[in-house]
Amino acid sequence: MLVAGLSPLILALGTAASPAAAAGVEVGLVDTAGLEAQIARHRGRVVVVDCWSTSCPPCVKEFPRLLELQRRHGAKIACISLSLDYEGIDAPEDVLPPVRAFLEKVKADGIVNLLCTEEADVVYRKLDLVSVPAVYVYAADGALVRRFDEDDATKRLGRPFTYDDVGAEVEVLLAK
Repeated sequence: MLVAGLSPLILALGTAASPAAAAGVEVGLVDTAGLEAQIARHRGRVVVVDCWSTSCPPCVKEFPRLLELQRRHGAKIACISLSLDYEGIDAPEDVLPPVRAFLEKVKADGIVNLLCTEEADVVYRKLDLVSVPAVYVYAADGALVRRFDEDDATKRLGRPFTYDDVGAEVEVLLAK
């Protein structure tokens, strides 16, 4: 699970996101340690991390709601999109064009966009995920407050989660 089990030193150092944008939407290349560093950089704000893939219809459908969430709350929150499109074939940069094309289509330039450089199956194991979509919500102090994924939604909600659920969690955190 994100943050759990990582030392404060690893969180502080992490792996910097290397930008991979010539024009348009910037997409940083990160491994899971780099993701942790990105989350830590936004301490003091509520952080929403959306794990998704262009090959996931529910991810693509709900993604604009992440952008709405950022627009609605502005600087009070930080929205991070983490593409898990890299499957370990060739290089991560090879999947950048379709990822960037999607992000440009939905005008995702107002959030932090990342492409994971570790193959998706490895990331799923590290994050204890079965599949995407998955959304992690962190409090301003950096603590993971809620994880939304298929398993959680089935057990806790009895239905698939939506950004209405994510937004409600963010509202609770911002009200504190």
